[in-house]
Amino acid sequence: MNIPIKTLQCFLTLVETENFTRAAQKCFITQPTLSKIIQRLEESLGETLLIRNNQKVELTQAGQLFEHSAREILGQWHRLQEDMSNLSGLKSGRLRLGVCPMMSSLIIGLMTSYRKRYPGVELQMYEYGGFGCEQALLNNSLDIAFTALPTTHETELINQPLTKYPLLACLPEAHPLAAKSYLSWQDFEPYPFILYNEDFSLAKLINRLSRKAGVQLNIAFRSGQWDFLATMVEADMGLAILPEPICQKLSNSKLVFRPMQPALTWDLALIWRQNLPLTPAANALLELSKQKA
Repeated sequence: MNIPIKTLQCFLTLVETENFTRAAQKCFITQPTLSKIIQRLEESLGETLLIRNNQKVELTQAGQLFEHSAREILGQWHRLQEDMSNLSGLKSGRLRLGVCPMMSSLIIGLMTSYRKRYPGVELQMYEYGGFGCEQALLNNSLDIAFTALPTTHETELINQPLTKYPLLACLPEAHPLAAKSYLSWQDFEPYPFILYNEDFSLAKLINRLSRKAGVQLNIAFRSGQWDFLATMVEADMGLAILPEPICQKLSNSKLVFRPMQPALTWDLALIWRQNLPLTPAANALLELSKQKA
């Protein structure tokens, strides 16, 4: 069985877009050409990989197995290309980097330094929540990622701590709790709470620590955008917990911020896959982060 790398790339693009038209556009081929590529792939494997309908395509059981193997093969191919192109030093290549949206502005300095030092490396940045970064690493779709600790897949991933910031309670300036100098988990119980989307590491951390304190948060809304989350708090739709750097961006709002007791921190780190060597480009980013620490 001889399956070209291009075929694997087309298949995974189709899986991600769930639509032949969009996948063909992303692969820079026509839709009939993509259909023929997938048809030949299925004939070669002797299995139906996709369930086709008018709205989207879905994976069969065989398709799910093939997707996992295809991601592994493409990941290894990417690593081989990186190793071969950098035998004489990191002059070119591609870095597949995962970034949690809330961290974007905090890593600009490091990424600027990296770009200046390694101008020949193409940076491909993907925005995921913390859990999404972990899944992409385990699928071999990323080389390394910025996220917040702790990770969910602790035994399958390695981390390099970068820095930590206080987590602060966020509430409207006229709120009754604004008179307190600090807040405890119990203070949140009578009020609606606004939390990050479920794939955010910070959402998992807040849920875990509140339950540990014996508090069941009354989650009224979720958002993946910190500015929208803050706007909802300002509109008195609920309370939230935000990292200090985000709070500093909201200094002109009608919000107040209070420390938590016991104190909470947002611990940022680089994470990568256990038992899988870093690509030269990813290792260079890791080493540069240690120098900047």
